[in-house]
Amino acid sequence: MACVIQMTARRSPLSLLLSRMRDRSPGLAASLLGGAVAAGLGLGSFAVLVMVLWVSSPYPDSGPGGALHIAAALWLLAHGVELVRTDTLSGTPMPVGLTPLLLLALPLWLVHRAARDATDASAEPDGPPPVGARTAWTGVVLGYLGVGAAATLYCSSSELRPQWVWVTVCLPLVAASAAGAGVWSAYGRPPEPVLSVLVVVPGPVRRLVFGTDARARLGAAVRAAGAATAVLFGGGALLVGVSLVWHGEPARTSFLQLTEGWTGRFAVLLLGIALVPNAAVWAASYALGPGFLLGTGHLVHPLASHPAPLLPPFPLLAAVPGPGAGTPQNWAAGVVPAVAGMTAGWFVARAAVRRPASGAPARARWSAGRTAGVVLLTALVCAAALALLAELAGGPMGVAALARLGPLWWQTGGAAGAWTLVFALPVALTARAWRLRRRRRHRGGIPAQATETAAVTGAKSGAVQSTAAATAATATGETAEAGETDDTGPVAATAPDTFRADEVPVVAAGGDSPDGPADAADGGGEADGAAGRPRLRGRGKGTATGGTPAQAADTSGADEEEPYGVLPAADPFPTSYPSPFPTSFTEPFPAGWHDDVARASRWAALKEAAGTPEDGAGTAASPDPAPEPEPDAGPRPDAAQ
Repeated sequence: MACVIQMTARRSPLSLLLSRMRDRSPGLAASLLGGAVAAGLGLGSFAVLVMVLWVSSPYPDSGPGGALHIAAALWLLAHGVELVRTDTLSGTPMPVGLTPLLLLALPLWLVHRAARDATDASAEPDGPPPVGARTAWTGVVLGYLGVGAAATLYCSSSELRPQWVWVTVCLPLVAASAAGAGVWSAYGRPPEPVLSVLVVVPGPVRRLVFGTDARARLGAAVRAAGAATAVLFGGGALLVGVSLVWHGEPARTSFLQLTEGWTGRFAVLLLGIALVPNAAVWAASYALGPGFLLGTGHLVHPLASHPAPLLPPFPLLAAVPGPGAGTPQNWAAGVVPAVAGMTAGWFVARAAVRRPASGAPARARWSAGRTAGVVLLTALVCAAALALLAELAGGPMGVAALARLGPLWWQTGGAAGAWTLVFALPVALTARAWRLRRRRRHRGGIPAQATETAAVTGAKSGAVQSTAAATAATATGETAEAGETDDTGPVAATAPDTFRADEVPVVAAGGDSPDGPADAADGGGEADGAAGRPRLRGRGKGTATGGTPAQAADTSGADEEEPYGVLPAADPFPTSYPSPFPTSFTEPFPAGWHDDVARASRWAALKEAAGTPEDGAGTAASPDPAPEPEPDAGPRPDAAQ
């Protein structure tokens, strides 16, 4: 015991602090290791690529140490860190800040994967508990930044050295954002962290743009903006490919002029591939109208192109349109943002109108005014996305005329938002009205059928009347929600639908039901109807008079019933006959059912159909049929059970 106390007393305060942190934050050490491994994998990938090029080069300028310094500098450049090149002909340091976007994808993916894996729980029953979100995020970021600081110190004395100001800004920003996205995806992408950002938005603006269903509107806007951004990026890549084919001979000549050996040409090819996403963003900004800069004061846009300064030969630069006024071929690039805006409008229209089942009438989730608000939100998100891409795709490659290359972020973002709003708004409203047209056609012939059905069901008594009322409420709620209107006025009620014995009316969230509230959420994450509106769930069409809670649980995941296009034919029999269960009588038996002659004839017909002789040797006498219950004057008291 004394030995244990003595060993505890000799422990340093730092070890005690680390042990307490480990006890309070389980999984922190594994998260730190995951972040460090992610940074090491990125550095190793760049080092392998540079070392292969250095080994295959016939006349290397430096030794393996110089190659490793270049690999570390390229890894920092992939994070957006601006470098300084000191070995220039003039002796003046030259900045290098044009980040190849394809190189940025590798660190982002590695950090995202490390943060997602850090939150995974152990599959063993007695394993450690799952790591908290804050612990995993903190550990991965700190581990990644530790390796990044070491790489910065390693290459700070080389000819291509990083600037510490950019290191302290870009490296933590990339690591924190990628790790946050990884932890968020590991926890199932909950909407609360995203919606909490809306607190900074003023209250009137938040209520006007988002309303009460902020989650659905923001999700629809993000999906539509993502689709528009993808169309812009893909269209820009298509424009680059077409321009390269159009200027094929200058691009080929510039590629051959850069170097003569196959190793150097392979390096130029790799650099060109890494810069293809940058060129796609430049072409997207060109199609949007603002264009891009080929040096300070040299703007290239569809209307006109200023003469570019003397630039080094490079295949992607050979695809830039020549100086002079724009031609109809240059103006045709405006098709790309137009298609992107229409794509965003179609996505918003899909979210504004929902179809619960195949063949069922469409229902409007948002009015025309709210749909326009979602389009405005989509334009803002698309503008922010293009502004970020434009800022990442450009940068300096020197001083004086080469101080800026690429699009201006504020011009590109503003143009993207304007194009999206102009083309998405009419498409969204038109597509919304077109998708609701089927609903109006379906509603045309229903009121008369509802009147006829009400007359038929009103003649029934007892449990039949209560079941018909529940069914009518269900069918009416399937077509019209409480308080829901469209451009033509309030939604008309429809005829009650019928259902089978294994189907029961299910009340939507907020309604009263003997079996408790039921989940009426649809694919969009909202309640399918207003509070208190019953909803029918089942697998097919048929008729029945009731159900049980167990049946409701069994059919809770089935599709909704479709209302009849026409009413079923009337029952040819005026009265209902008894079922095999004596407690389910609904109406009296027909006259003469209990007559002795009729009973004897029924028994003879039964024996004749079964092939049993009436009088035969060795045949047991047929037992008398079970006594039939006496007819009642009306429905029995247990008919409603």
